[in-house]
Amino acid sequence: MIDLTRKKFGLISLGCDKNRVDAEKLLAEIAAHGCEITGNIEDAQVLIINTCSFLADSRKEAIETIIDSAAYKSGNLEKIVVTGCLPQKFIDDIYTELTEADVFLGTYDYDVFFDALQKAYEDGRCNMVGAGKNAFTCKRLVTTPVHYAYLKIADGCNNRCTYCLIPKIRGAYFSYPMEKLVEEAEGLGEVSELILVAQDVTRYGIDLYGSKKICELLQKLTALVNINSVRLLYCYPEMIDDELIAEIKNNPKIIKYLDIPFQHSEDRVLKMMNRKGTRQSYTELIGKLRKEIEGIAIRSTFICGFPTETEEESAALGEFLKQAKLDNCGFFDYSREEGTPAYKIKGQIPASVKRKRVKNMYEIQQDISLEKMRSCVGKALKVLCDGICEDGSGFYGRAYFSAPDIDGKVYFNAPFAEQGRYYDVVIESCDSYNLYGKTEDFGK
Repeated sequence: MIDLTRKKFGLISLGCDKNRVDAEKLLAEIAAHGCEITGNIEDAQVLIINTCSFLADSRKEAIETIIDSAAYKSGNLEKIVVTGCLPQKFIDDIYTELTEADVFLGTYDYDVFFDALQKAYEDGRCNMVGAGKNAFTCKRLVTTPVHYAYLKIADGCNNRCTYCLIPKIRGAYFSYPMEKLVEEAEGLGEVSELILVAQDVTRYGIDLYGSKKICELLQKLTALVNINSVRLLYCYPEMIDDELIAEIKNNPKIIKYLDIPFQHSEDRVLKMMNRKGTRQSYTELIGKLRKEIEGIAIRSTFICGFPTETEEESAALGEFLKQAKLDNCGFFDYSREEGTPAYKIKGQIPASVKRKRVKNMYEIQQDISLEKMRSCVGKALKVLCDGICEDGSGFYGRAYFSAPDIDGKVYFNAPFAEQGRYYDVVIESCDSYNLYGKTEDFGK
């Protein structure tokens, strides 16, 4: 039997922050096993590549990463372990082709990680996709900056959007037990910002408790002394009810920010996507949120070039953006995924047209964002310091209306700033997505 405690382990995690949480839990198990973890791939003897396969581009990135990483086998690297969504959905396609990889594990197989690795060392390449029991663990080796962390509260999805592979990869929606999530959050230590993620955080609890429990979970998490604030990502619009709105409004620890993936604005396209909303319901929800929660920031994502989308419908989406004036948006050209209902729809849009429509939407949103950024100039904003600028010219952080990595930043000068602490920053200038300023004591 190979003594795996004598091996050095490295990790590359691709895809979303839900994937990141999975990877952090696996790293914690590796550390608990007595193994050394290295951040330098060249030193790793076992390299784990945690993959995404949501879109064709993410699969391409995963496969290229696996192939490129095999070059390290000329040095210290002995085994490549491929985990996550790619093997979960496509193991039959990739096992014989990706001979660079030695171990394959799916999305819920981390509890058999060491068994699979031992088998690979003793018997050769190993496929143990589906062999795990999805054992929940609270242990994490956090890979984000020390002051913020993600908490994955559920997995899978029941929404069955016609363009999406997630239900076929992750399965039906299931919530993690509330007491376990509270224990996990408490074990993260001092956290300035806890970011809740799932395919749909607003659905939390229905499968476990028979009704939505997101508000109860929020109350328990914000009661923890080590949690300074909580941010919500990925809220399904039809699941945002009066109870949740009131909780966000009245709970001082909940950041006044919601990520609501609308995906489109036009009723016909939404129906073809199997989205339950309409342009009117989305407009009413945005208005209600702004009426009830002062200053709330709303982020969304949209798909451009869904099959049969007309030029008029694309233009109507642009008009919706101008009316809604959302704080931040992401736009993606439709990715035709085999195995989804939308794959078979006649009237697929040419790639060049999809790219043009994405570009048009970004141009519209850029003007909206610039207007919002300009409204901040001359004001003092509370900014969470995320770190020091790479060139050493100052610091950078975020106001409440920005989530890590996906939204803009605030760059500021100060005599001193500590990561994870809040500072009052006077905004002096802006561009379409970022703000620039200084603390009042700078230069004094």
